Amino acid sequence: MALRTLDSLGSLAGTRVVVRCDLNVPLQDGVITDDGRVRASLNTLNTLINQGARVIVCSHLGRPDGAPNPKYSLEPVAQRLSELLGKPVAFARDTVGESAQEAVAALEDGDLAVIENLRFNPGETSKDVQERTAFAEQLAALGDAMVSDGFGVVHRKQASVYELAEILPSAAGSLIEKEVDVLDRLTENPERPYTVVLGGSKVSDKLGVIEHLLPRVDKICVGGGMVFTFLAAQGHAVGKSLLEADQLETVRGYLADARERGVEFVLPVDIVVAETFAPDARHETVSADAIESTAFGDQGIGLDIGPTSAAAIAEAVASSRTVFWNGPMGVFEMEAFAGGTRAVAQALTEVDGLSVVGGGDSAAAVRQLGFADDQFGHISTGGGASLEFLEGKKLPGLEILGWEQ
Repeated sequence: MALRTLDSLGSLAGTRVVVRCDLNVPLQDGVITDDGRVRASLNTLNTLINQGARVIVCSHLGRPDGAPNPKYSLEPVAQRLSELLGKPVAFARDTVGESAQEAVAALEDGDLAVIENLRFNPGETSKDVQERTAFAEQLAALGDAMVSDGFGVVHRKQASVYELAEILPSAAGSLIEKEVDVLDRLTENPERPYTVVLGGSKVSDKLGVIEHLLPRVDKICVGGGMVFTFLAAQGHAVGKSLLEADQLETVRGYLADARERGVEFVLPVDIVVAETFAPDARHETVSADAIESTAFGDQGIGLDIGPTSAAAIAEAVASSRTVFWNGPMGVFEMEAFAGGTRAVAQALTEVDGLSVVGGGDSAAAVRQLGFADDQFGHISTGGGASLEFLEGKKLPGLEILGWEQ
């Protein structure tokens, strides 16, 4: 079955539409430090506003453990939405209580309100389907239709993602529609050469992606903390670098499988090794098979791929027609260890074809390093959801909208 999209709901003028967005933005002292997810929601919200719908936006933020916590309030998000939309946005100080009901009742055609953090209610993430359904029914009472547009949560069976879409007439918003289209292109008949770049801290987070994409890609480039498990699997000492010893045999199996399939694993040949995990730590660049040869010996910590490795991965990326990248190449938050991530990001902007930044830390990295969203083919808003889609897993938040992988 095909994904149900906004068109399936017909005319929404005068209709109360509950929109499940993913507005889980990073906050520092109540200030949004990256509004990428807020901006990603604008297309669907503007479409509904222009149709004359009465829009009720709901989202989670952080992990408040089922109870109100001012630290995780969506009020700064409502303020930012108002600035971006150029119109007033009402804010309800509860999810389904008196404040929410009053805010919704006051809406006129084309108006928008944001209700408070869904996870302030324990029913949102409950393991008990009856508890989730009870909360979903309260949310459903606020609206006449539901639009699901929070791709970052479609891999979770939560009240506002799954049960709410069962209760109300529901469809995917334009953000989810685009995410599904792009990720489907990465798994079904992608243009070649097809290169996948994987980084981040743990191999275990990427096992499913590697296994599912190995038969589909030409190259897999590896960086970040996960690379040290690959190096150790080849017999190299890695000092105090991040290592998942329980994954060594699995990694050896993937390397052998890749050889049999003719898939090239591009592993770093040099590593930036630091004395300590600190932005001003002493550091050296050494061969990947000689990490313990620095002045720090077996206490050294690998915090980035070296410049030769960065250039090799960048070349593989720039010469490809399809590229998926998930996970930074090093500790990009520290300038001394951001070189590998910057090189990969720059190469993605030069791809003549489809370039996809796989959400999460990768999206944060490109923005922090000064790249604009429109320099890439697509920046996913869902790190975990993107990975599970590419692993071939069934995502409940998409299945309830008619999508079948």
